[in-house]
Formats: sequence, structure tokens, C-alpha cells
Amino acid sequence: MSTCKTCQRILSELNGGEGFELQDIKTEPLTEAQLEELREMAGSYEALFSRRSRKYRPMGLHERELSEEDYKKLILEEYTFLKRPVVVIDGEAFAGNSKKAVEGAKSRL
Repeated sequence: MSTCKTCQRILSELNGGEGFELQDIKTEPLTEAQLEELREMAGSYEALFSRRSRKYRPMGLHERELSEEDYKKLILEEYTFLKRPVVVIDGEAFAGNSKKAVEGAKSRL
């Protein structure tokens, strides 16, 4: 189980995580195939990308215009660039901890 308190709270709101397959991306990184599948569901790599990562500003990414390939490469290289949690329900991906993402996932249960 994730040590992230926000992810734990969201999981508790989603049937306590019951019936979900959990993947700790710190110890089991996303594969390129998994990321591609998430992109298909979310619509873009940018939709899965977290600008809140501690590495975003130090790497100067806030000063660059990033392409979809940049987002993909960064997420694959550094797990903190993936919005978390990512919840997949019936072929739809809900990424991040925004109220909209959490409510969207809840409505699909």
C-alpha cells in the first residue's frame, strides 16, 4: 500500500480500495506499454503529468514548452511526474487527486 496519505484517503473513498489492483510505482515502475494504455484512456500524456513534482522546477521544466513525447519520457524516467493516484475503471482513467478526478472515479463505481 502507498505511504502517500492523499492516495490512502482517496482509496478509502473508493470502496476502501476493494476490488482494485494496486501498483506501487516506486517499487514497480510503469512500463511503456502501461503508460501508452493510460494515455489512450486519459487522452494525452500531459493529462497524466504532474507539474507538482519536486523535480519540475529544479529541472527548469516550467520554462520550457513540453511536447507529448517530453511528457512521456519524463514520466517513464521519474515516477513523481505521474499524477497520483491513477484509477482505471471500465476503460477510463482518472489521474490525480483533484476533486474532479476523485468524483469522476466515484461516479463510475
